[in-house]
Amino acid sequence: MTTTRRSFLKQAAACAAALAAPGCACWPCRHGAELDFPLVDYHVHLDHSTIDAALALPQARHIKFGIVEHAGTKENEYPVVISNDAELKKQLDMLAGKPVYRGVQTEFSDWSVGFTPAGLAQLDYVLTDAMTMPGKNGKRTKMWTVPPAELGDAQAFMDRYVDWHLQVLEQKPLDILANVTWLPTAFLPDYDKLWTEARMEKVIAAAIKQGIALEISSSYKLPKMPFLKLAKAAGAKFSFGSNGRYPKMGLLDYSIQMAKDLGLHRADMFTIRAERQA
Repeated sequence: MTTTRRSFLKQAAACAAALAAPGCACWPCRHGAELDFPLVDYHVHLDHSTIDAALALPQARHIKFGIVEHAGTKENEYPVVISNDAELKKQLDMLAGKPVYRGVQTEFSDWSVGFTPAGLAQLDYVLTDAMTMPGKNGKRTKMWTVPPAELGDAQAFMDRYVDWHLQVLEQKPLDILANVTWLPTAFLPDYDKLWTEARMEKVIAAAIKQGIALEISSSYKLPKMPFLKLAKAAGAKFSFGSNGRYPKMGLLDYSIQMAKDLGLHRADMFTIRAERQA
C-alpha cells in the first residue's frame, strides 16, 4: 500500500496528539521511532503461512523480516527440516526476489553435515539456540518437552546448560544466538538465582569471541536487563527477534523497549556481512 502525503500527515498528527497519553498505537511511534538503525526481525518462521501473507502484514511495512527454516538432520522432529543443499536451494528459491533476509535456524551440533560450504554461503545469516541439548543419556533432547521431574537438580542442569551454550557458540557458520537465557518452565521462578553473573559472563564472552550477536527476544522477553547490561558493557552485538508465526512476526515491542532503555545504537546491532549480500 502506497502512503500518500495526506495520509502520512494525518498519521503524524494522530501520533503527536497521542504522545501526551501513554501507549501511542500507530506503527511509526510504537516501532522504533527513537532508534537510529533500521528495524529487522531476524527470527521469523513461515509455519502455516506463506511469504506473501507475511509481507502483507502492517508491520512488514516498517520492519524487515529475516525468514528462517529449521536446518539439520532428520532426527530433529519439526514439520520441515532442511537437511541438504537441494532442500536449501528450494527454500532460497521460494524467497528469491522478496524483500527479506534469508536464513536458517540450526538444530543441534551436527546440523551442517548434509550441506556444502558453497550451499551455506548462499544464506544471509545463520541463527541457532541452545534449547535442544544432550539429555542425561546423551541423546538430543528438546528441553521444553522434558517433564519437570526429569530435569534433575537445577544447579547441575545450569552447569550443563552453560557448557552446552559454549559448545553451540563454537559452531561454524553462526551469526545469531537466539532465545538467550531461556529456561524450562519449572526453573523460571528461580531465573535470577540460576542465571548468575558468572554464568551470564561466560555466555557473553563466548559470543563476543566468536563474533556472534545475541538476540533480544520479544516472544520470551529475554534476556533480562542484567544480562543485557553486562553484554553491552562487554561490547556484544545484538539482534531483534520475534520467533513469530503468522500473524505475530515482526512484533518487536520488548526488543525495541530494551534497546531504548540500554541506549543501543547502529554500531551495537548485528548487520548482514557485505559478502553475504553480494
